[in-house]
Amino acid sequence: MDLTEIQGRTSALMPSLLDQLEQLVAIPSVAFPGYPAEPVHQMAATTLELFRAVGFADARLMEVPTGYPPIYAELPGPAGSPTVLLYAHYDVQPAPEDQGWTSDPWVATRKEDGRVYGRGAADDKGGLACHLGTMQVFDGRPPCTVKLVLEGMEETESNLEAFVVAHPELFQCDVFVVCDMGNLAAGEPVLTTALRGDVACVVTVRTLEHPLHSGVFGGPAPDAMMALARLLATLHDDQGDVAVAGVSTGEWTGADLSAEDFEASADLVDGVRLSGTGPVGSRLWSRPSVSAIGIDMTSIAGSSNVLVPEASAKLSMRIVPGSDPVQELDALVHHLETHAPYGAQVEVRRTKEAPPFRCATDGPGYDAARAALAEAYGAPAGEAGSGGSIPLLRTLQETCPGAEFVLWGPEDVAKSRIHASDESVDPDEIERMVVAQARLLVHLAERAAAR
Repeated sequence: MDLTEIQGRTSALMPSLLDQLEQLVAIPSVAFPGYPAEPVHQMAATTLELFRAVGFADARLMEVPTGYPPIYAELPGPAGSPTVLLYAHYDVQPAPEDQGWTSDPWVATRKEDGRVYGRGAADDKGGLACHLGTMQVFDGRPPCTVKLVLEGMEETESNLEAFVVAHPELFQCDVFVVCDMGNLAAGEPVLTTALRGDVACVVTVRTLEHPLHSGVFGGPAPDAMMALARLLATLHDDQGDVAVAGVSTGEWTGADLSAEDFEASADLVDGVRLSGTGPVGSRLWSRPSVSAIGIDMTSIAGSSNVLVPEASAKLSMRIVPGSDPVQELDALVHHLETHAPYGAQVEVRRTKEAPPFRCATDGPGYDAARAALAEAYGAPAGEAGSGGSIPLLRTLQETCPGAEFVLWGPEDVAKSRIHASDESVDPDEIERMVVAQARLLVHLAERAAAR
């Protein structure tokens, strides 16, 4: 099937694909603890039905010891054709009211800019729509053997890694296609080739045996909150670059974001400048970053004139591709334990060691993906990184070491605002990605036949 035919078929499919996306966005499939289970099960059942309808007759919910089930299917292709595994996930991030949504997050809303707004519209129900469209282009008869894996807990504590280890035979393939990424800007194609890892810990600072009156003791007696603040401040230098000795760093050489584009997409408040130095791409994808993502101490509502004896913060450090998560977390822990002011007691509890990931870019699968993306967008495909981590990819790589990885999707970085309020997807990105995925399968089949 040539490019023109695939483009025509995809264009004709778009109204129904957007209807399916609207159906999926309406289901609040938040798999986080404390959220109702029924919508997640409803999402799994609806997704299963949709993919059975496009050719995956054997699609089924897989049994897992805990959590929500992944969906698995396999559709045999012509004899001797390569095997491609399509991945996406059907769970989404929460969408609390205090995020500041301007439309209902559980209603797919088409706004004046043409984008579709709603939680999961991009991450990753947009990815599901891309896979649905790809299969429909071929009327459920793709030119390759196609496996399907749709995860139900990607946004929280994933249960798929253990499932992969327990059932490695299900995941054997030539190419993994992970449709949970996107371009830096809509219409400008890139392949994601590197993901930072993520290590995390909880640091607790203690300065007093118990609370003390701030008027009687304040001044000479240090309170734990101010000691914690001073400790956290040592994690960065005056320019905002990470100042933790022993943490790996590097420079990014692929496609980049301008500071102006990044500032616009980040919605900085007036007067705030970017932190760190050097190209934005390096700061995002090949250098570490440290964020305080949670804090425990007395609330403002419950506060009184006392010195706080203990305060804790949860830290997340993104680590660069090629680094070892254990060693990187060791460096962070050592820094915290040796930089406490006033001799404060410091206790660090390690909570996460998610590895980074790097794609090989010299194989036939990657070449086919680059060609397919260029055809779909009418422009050469660049390379970009991702600040997010997907530990599953390392597990898949270890399980199927001969496979290549293609990381792409409809989530344009500049405007999609995944995990935040007013998440959205550009329908044109879904259309182009359907074309790219269909052309990838054609290229892989043709190259295999030629061999």
